[in-house]
Amino acid sequence: MLERLRDTRVVAVIRAPDADGAIAAVDALVRGGVTGIEITYSTPDVPRVLTAVRDRHGDGVLLGAGTIRTPDEAREAHAAGAEFLVSPGLDDEVVGAMLGTGATTMGGALTPTEVMRAVKLGVHVVKVFPASLGGPAYVKSLRGPFPDVPFMPTGGVSAGNVADWFAAGVIAVGAGGELCGAADIAEGRFEQIERRAREFAA
Repeated sequence: MLERLRDTRVVAVIRAPDADGAIAAVDALVRGGVTGIEITYSTPDVPRVLTAVRDRHGDGVLLGAGTIRTPDEAREAHAAGAEFLVSPGLDDEVVGAMLGTGATTMGGALTPTEVMRAVKLGVHVVKVFPASLGGPAYVKSLRGPFPDVPFMPTGGVSAGNVADWFAAGVIAVGAGGELCGAADIAEGRFEQIERRAREFAA
């Protein structure tokens, strides 16, 4: 799974105002060449979105659910087809539930102490969030004491700096508003989402 994530490289973090918009955004992202998809729990009816994306794109996408804050959300998302689960923080009960599903588990951390805690809890990937606070140089510094920890920064990732993040040694990046903004989804600007996906993929 980590190799699939490394090959996918860019994960689109989708915060859509409605389920149908989220599904249409995924279609646009895939057309543009971005096949890592994270449907956040700030999107209505996440299970329906996950099921629809799996039905439409099958194994052509690496599908996950994010902003998981309760054990029930973890179990619900996995049952609906999420291959990876992402939490913004490191709540013991939530991380335990995520790991218990058997899905690849990503927990949010920012400081070295939090990274150590994430490793102790058993997460597979550390989501550096909000990565915009330190940028690629900060992640590169984290890699010094944690060379074997897979990092995926989220927040502050753009088509203009994505290469810098990979140069810092991350396994993948999570891209939200810079790739697939909620306003674009709400206003049906899916051609813009597709265009930005092509820029990220390039």
